Amino acid sequence: MTTTIYEQTKQVVQSLIQVSGLHEKHLLVIGVSTSEVIGKQIGTGGSDQVAAEIFSAVRELQEEYAFQLAFQCCEHLNRALVMERSTQERTHYPEVSVIPVPQAGGAMASYAFHHLQDPVLVEAVQADAAIDIGDTLIGMHLKPVAVPIRPTQRTIGEARVTMAITRPKLIGGARAVYVLER
Repeated sequence: MTTTIYEQTKQVVQSLIQVSGLHEKHLLVIGVSTSEVIGKQIGTGGSDQVAAEIFSAVRELQEEYAFQLAFQCCEHLNRALVMERSTQERTHYPEVSVIPVPQAGGAMASYAFHHLQDPVLVEAVQADAAIDIGDTLIGMHLKPVAVPIRPTQRTIGEARVTMAITRPKLIGGARAVYVLER
């Protein structure tokens, strides 16, 4: 099953990259219930093996496309996010003090914390895109105008996949111009 999880995750992330054009200036949030991936209720059966497969697939594509990455913790840590210190320093999101563990943070965030080079946690972000694997509620970490993306791969394991990208707010009224004509 883990090979399938790796391949399904890679397909999901690749489809988001195709739509969004993620690159080094973009932040992607990943929210994962490893319990849901293996067919259990969220928070009841976390799996380091599933977390490892998802982490490997996402990191492989991050290395290729250079986007910034954050892994969302569960509600026991108020959905704080694990990221590389270099990302935190570049984005200026305030660091918080906690170490995610499978029982408080979730298997995915705990795994990410132990496998990133220099991990830190931040309380909240305004990301450019997000992938929710297993109904983890990643919307709170997106910029204000989220656009849902329908993945071709709608599940990873048994977990439903939801994705979104963001766009700038359209402001103004009837006379506002949104595209510069050249």
